[in-house]
Amino acid sequence: MSVSGTADRSLSEIELQRFEQDGFLVLQGLADSGLVERMRDVALASLDPLLGPAEFEADVHYPGAPGSRLDEGGETPRRLLHAITRDKSFRDWATSPMLGRRLAEMLNGPVCLAQSHHNCIMTKHPGYSSATLWHQDIRYWSFDRPELISVWLALGDEIAANGALQMIPKSHREQLDRGRLDAELFLRPELPENQELIDSAVLVELKAGDVVFFDAQTFHAAGMNRSDSVKLSAVFTYHRDDNFPIPGTRSANYPSLPMREA
Repeated sequence: MSVSGTADRSLSEIELQRFEQDGFLVLQGLADSGLVERMRDVALASLDPLLGPAEFEADVHYPGAPGSRLDEGGETPRRLLHAITRDKSFRDWATSPMLGRRLAEMLNGPVCLAQSHHNCIMTKHPGYSSATLWHQDIRYWSFDRPELISVWLALGDEIAANGALQMIPKSHREQLDRGRLDAELFLRPELPENQELIDSAVLVELKAGDVVFFDAQTFHAAGMNRSDSVKLSAVFTYHRDDNFPIPGTRSANYPSLPMREA
């Protein structure tokens, strides 16, 4: 569900209700155009020549990805990692009081930026991009509670043709039997009960500067980029400051960061 958003106000009661009901919320034009332009310029400069660390399409083996780094398109990056260390613009955005205030309203308490998850620039390239199947982000993460929110900032237009996000409304409240997921914890589309769920999905189209907040338990997917331009998005994940990563897991690899004060 899309609603207009401005940086100088809190979330409305209707916006909070929509997030709680659907598991995601789009705020249009939330990021300043100058900031978006700076982040996009940094992202493009980091792609040519490639400035690591990066995850490659061939690493994930998703549908449409090159089979290995040695195949044609095998050096196509999927995302640029450690975004907040690449330029001040990413850190300023990711720890901004404006985001912190909205996230605190969604999670009912002060929040922290999780450096160990997302903290990246998603790069969906034409020709060699993969399709991301239906999944919940929480499958990758280990915290005391599964109460995390990801913030996805579009650095350009995101539409069906270049692999925009798709969300299944209300799926963050689904309690699925393990048999409805495959070995990698993706929804099994061949099951009729899952197909009914997938049929309820909505396409999340975004303009540069638009932001989608989504619950880590919301099922989402994305198609391949069939346009002729790379799609760029800055993505960060947050948790309440009293929701701790499990020691010894990937979630505890890097310390979380507090949000900046206004």
